Amino acid sequence: MRPASPLTPSPLTAFAIILAGVGVALLAWLLPVNLKSLSPALLRAAGAGTPSVAALGQQLVATEKIGPAQLVLAAARTVGDREAAALGDGVQQLAREQGGLVAWGGWDPFLEPIFKLHEAHAATSTPVLDFFIPAQARTALLGYLQNSRSQGVQAVLKTRSVTDTGRFVPALQPGGQPLDAVILLTALLYQGEHLSPSLQRELRSLSEAASSHQTLGELEEVYLDLLSLAQRLDWVQMGELLRRTDDAKTMSEYAHLARVAPGQLPVIYTAALFSDSADRVANYLIKYGKPGAEDLRTALACGQGAVRQLMLRQVPVNRGRVPGMGELAGVALLHPRLMLAVKYLGYLVGAFLVFRGLERYFFPRPEIRDPALPRMQSGVLALVAAALIIVATEPFLLNAAPISEYRFKIVIPLLANSAVPPPVEPNSIHAMNPSTIVSIGIFALLQVGIYLICLRKLREIQWQHLSPQLKLRLVENEDNLFDSGLYVGMMGTAAALVLQVMGVIDHNLLAAYASNLFGLVCVALVKIRHVRGFKRRLIMEAQSVGAQAS
Repeated sequence: MRPASPLTPSPLTAFAIILAGVGVALLAWLLPVNLKSLSPALLRAAGAGTPSVAALGQQLVATEKIGPAQLVLAAARTVGDREAAALGDGVQQLAREQGGLVAWGGWDPFLEPIFKLHEAHAATSTPVLDFFIPAQARTALLGYLQNSRSQGVQAVLKTRSVTDTGRFVPALQPGGQPLDAVILLTALLYQGEHLSPSLQRELRSLSEAASSHQTLGELEEVYLDLLSLAQRLDWVQMGELLRRTDDAKTMSEYAHLARVAPGQLPVIYTAALFSDSADRVANYLIKYGKPGAEDLRTALACGQGAVRQLMLRQVPVNRGRVPGMGELAGVALLHPRLMLAVKYLGYLVGAFLVFRGLERYFFPRPEIRDPALPRMQSGVLALVAAALIIVATEPFLLNAAPISEYRFKIVIPLLANSAVPPPVEPNSIHAMNPSTIVSIGIFALLQVGIYLICLRKLREIQWQHLSPQLKLRLVENEDNLFDSGLYVGMMGTAAALVLQVMGVIDHNLLAAYASNLFGLVCVALVKIRHVRGFKRRLIMEAQSVGAQAS
């Protein structure tokens, strides 16, 4: 019996390499970092040690801002904050002690001489528009604001005389009470510095343009948004929100969200206060819709740091039940790109080790004349496998964002009634399901493996010390192996169709026919490019040997 070559790997060594590869890939999978999403472990790490929703509410209670505190209390109860009960007691105590502040949501020195806040008592928060609609209140407000030395306030008041309006009745005409109330509300917000500096500048510019051209124009949309917010928020709630709003576009988005998602208003409002940026919160919710609101609740439950991290990244939360390594979440927060590179490198190294171990186990060779070939085979397969793992573990990498329920919708009334509604144009951008992408990748990976096995078999025959005639017969004997790409391709097509019928993968014929296509390409490359050329060389060598012998 010939002794085993020291180069021949043992099965235990091959198994050890495979287990090491699986372990490396598993550790990479557990790293709490993703390309286009945030893991719950990362949110928990970002929110650790930062104020909770109830803590924000306690701060508002301490500053006697009862209106915002009530919305924050509703959000705390929604996210299940453990301190929500204590916050509720604090809000109730403040309401008993400062009954006159409940309706307005808190104290404001600009309102006291006009409305006598402490003389009015209400059990609940009252939308600020209810106080500005009565003629007596508007007269008192106008007399107070006309004495303001702010040029911005005066520019807003001048829009009361504009008669060219679109959706409002002019303020000084019968039926113009809503527009007049909104104009006075805007001027009072400007006077009390309840608007962000950038929003102040924008409002002043729009007001001056409206007065100059005697048409409200773009300013009318701003007034409509303020009207919508004033119908839902009290005075202090509105001031706290607009102080964190950078432009009229964000204000319009919040007014839209208040209309289409009134049940989410406490969560949306609290997130705006938590992140100190109403703009990012509005953009996030307009982009992701109801799933975005759920992600926002998840971040609020983790703390202020989690909300700010989510708003900074502007990506959805990965809700897959993946046990992440929380110990490395802090490193992922500080160096997200580095951790992502380590994760993807771990996939590649793990896949390479697995294929290397399989190669050593199934194809042990006593003599390796070309040691670069196995490494090349394992490297190519590992690269394809790592790409498939990345696609499978990144749920938002290839998926197009679904149409948000909170996006703006423009409704144009039809001139005539129609019994049949107009057809809805389908979205021109279609995204393949990740399961379809993964199945196509698996089919490609199988054909790559068959291609490399065929090359390996040709290389083995080439390096054997045999005559050209015998090598030619051995090549012909492996003809079924060289056609195996077609067999595997047809089986893949049948399997894909069965899986589509069973609902396991998306109904997409591309996934099924791709298997056949890959099989045809594989067999064409093997038989035309490699086998045909190899046979030609063997025939020529056999003829040369026969000529020399004769």
